[in-house]
Amino acid sequence: MRISLQSTLAKSSAAVALSLLTLGYAALAGREYLAARLAGKNELHSLKTAIWLEPGDAEYRYQLGRYFWFVERSAEAAIPPYQETIQLDPFEGRAWFDLAAVYQFLGDGDRQENALQHAVEDAPSTPDVAWEAGNLYAVRGETDEALKEFRVVLENDPYRPPAALAICWRIDPDIDALLRDVVPPLPPVYSSFLSFLITKKEPAAAAKVWGTMVQLGQPIERRYVFRYIDFLLNIGDVDHAQQVWQQAANLSSLSAYQPGPENMVVNGDFSLDVLDGGFGWLYRRSQDVSLALDPTQPHTSSRSLRIVFDSRGLEDSGVYQFIPAHPKTEYEFSANFRAEDMEGAGGPRFILQDAYTRSIYFESDFLKDADFWKNVGGIFTTPPETRLLILRVQRFPAGSPIKGKIWIDGIRLKVHHTDLGANH
Repeated sequence: MRISLQSTLAKSSAAVALSLLTLGYAALAGREYLAARLAGKNELHSLKTAIWLEPGDAEYRYQLGRYFWFVERSAEAAIPPYQETIQLDPFEGRAWFDLAAVYQFLGDGDRQENALQHAVEDAPSTPDVAWEAGNLYAVRGETDEALKEFRVVLENDPYRPPAALAICWRIDPDIDALLRDVVPPLPPVYSSFLSFLITKKEPAAAAKVWGTMVQLGQPIERRYVFRYIDFLLNIGDVDHAQQVWQQAANLSSLSAYQPGPENMVVNGDFSLDVLDGGFGWLYRRSQDVSLALDPTQPHTSSRSLRIVFDSRGLEDSGVYQFIPAHPKTEYEFSANFRAEDMEGAGGPRFILQDAYTRSIYFESDFLKDADFWKNVGGIFTTPPETRLLILRVQRFPAGSPIKGKIWIDGIRLKVHHTDLGANH
């Protein structure tokens, strides 16, 4: 049998070529890996070696520029590697921004402006780019350009709106201009803006933001409604708080929590969940009182509110509700309760008082000595200054020990008579 020499040489050559190719790839991969490891150390010598190993990689030159700028604080030394980065990758917005900051530090306004324009033009809708540009423009006093960039941030970045809105307000606290030109019609952004204005105690601006949110007709998280109403009640704007509650009925799934002419108490039978906000039931947690919705003791609905006292001294149960009211109006209050194992002088009772002056207008009999459902109630008249009532379960005498359980249900408040005139 004869073996072809030509065939054997061809096979050997192919094997050698494949081996060389494999070795070349391994060397290339090893060089890239070594360069990445060196650059990760963020040391001057290591970064320069990474650049020598991978001279066409813009990222390592960018890291070297940042090393000079942020570690050694040498603006002059940072410029060449930043410029080399841009030569390798003209669309590297980070390098343009860092260059702009360097030129600002050096007082070179023309080059700073040029770098800023390049950064924005290369990535006009990138929120990171817009955030940096907006801040740099704000420092330069170029407010129109800054606000334009912050709008990009508000439109595209889900995390920066609170900070961006704060800067925008500081730049130009003109609510009409901001809503028209800067703040995009996005519910989360408006919600953040509303919270910011509440924190800044700007009721007029907050009202305009809320009005725009209502016009959008998009769902609003309840926590923002609760916070806004709490703010309005704290500044005494009860009428606007009522309007907000009504507007939030459909926007925040609160239609079932609206009061009516036959009962001004929201969720008086506890058939709905306790909101702990707005004009629903609110509560303060305490180790001395336990509150729970109890389906085993129903009365007017499928469950009642159980209150368990175990305290050496407290003022009330911690559950309460704000109720808008009219001056010089006669109201009728009623509620049902049952009690078990109540111990202590006096006892708990319903009271209705002015939320601002704290004057008590109505106080019920003590909620005790009733192992069956019992009704309490009465009629009272509000004085001329009344705007807001607070309904709560008070412990009387305050500060004395109390133990036991009560269940409450079927709580109602309605107008009994209006237009009482001067004689009332």
